[in-house]
Amino acid sequence: MSTWEIVIVAVVIVLVLLAVGGVIARRRQLEATQGRFEANLEQVNHDLAVARAEDRGWERSTLLDAVRRTYAAERDGADAGEIQLIQVLDRPGTDDDKAIFSVGPAGRERLTLGRRDGQWVLEALE
Repeated sequence: MSTWEIVIVAVVIVLVLLAVGGVIARRRQLEATQGRFEANLEQVNHDLAVARAEDRGWERSTLLDAVRRTYAAERDGADAGEIQLIQVLDRPGTDDDKAIFSVGPAGRERLTLGRRDGQWVLEALE
């Protein structure tokens, strides 16, 4: 085997080792940051839903009061616990608007409010 063939084989081996090492390092980095990424993504989605609701002229205090009142009525006076806005569906007009919240113990229930004649009313509690 000549010198230039040895150099080419050595360069190919180094490139393969670098590629394999890069793949392994990237996989480890993704595994290490996956939990933080998902938590940040959930917070961003929540912030986006809140911003959209505020941008559309929906008053947060009115929505939260409607959630507390509706939850208490449906669950025999139970406290809604921590209320978190999950999604806003703002369709043309006002009677097709919807706001979806996580409520109840540990936020495990989903409460959907719809707007009818300017009032927020229960559409679903799951």
